[in-house]
Amino acid sequence: GFNPEFTGRENVLLNAAIHGISREAIEARFDEIFEFAGIGEFIEHPVKTYSSGMYVRLAFAAAIGMEPEILIIDEALAVGDIRFQRKCYRHFHELQSRGTTVIFVTHAVELVRTHCDRAILLNNGKIDSIGSPKDVIHDYLELMFAPDLSMGSVREDIELTESAPVALRSSES
Repeated sequence: GFNPEFTGRENVLLNAAIHGISREAIEARFDEIFEFAGIGEFIEHPVKTYSSGMYVRLAFAAAIGMEPEILIIDEALAVGDIRFQRKCYRHFHELQSRGTTVIFVTHAVELVRTHCDRAILLNNGKIDSIGSPKDVIHDYLELMFAPDLSMGSVREDIELTESAPVALRSSES
């Protein structure tokens, strides 16, 4: 999380310090983070003035700028514009090629199919299925839309949908 009173720049520096990255190291990477975020002069404004998309852009850029061993993305890119999303997905593949594990949490089955090599289906906090994206997506869709014999109807309850996210692990295994 960012401090809403601090500027984007200050939040990037603070976040790096919290993660044990030296000021010199993050300053050396700052231009790359700034460029990736693409928020222009707003980097010098308090983040409380940012739109949700700008906030996510900066948060994502800061996270990848710290060169993590494991990166967890939880539906965060849903607020970004399509150009930024595509830039992020390309960067996921670059991270994977360098050995970074990317855990991608989403309900969007097309994203699972396109960007993941392994998937996990969580249902009410428990693992329901693990395997290839194709197989886990099938299990997810069955869970969502197959007839529930105990109820005698098709499951269309939004509450069930929200309690059964597809969690993805995408990395070079």
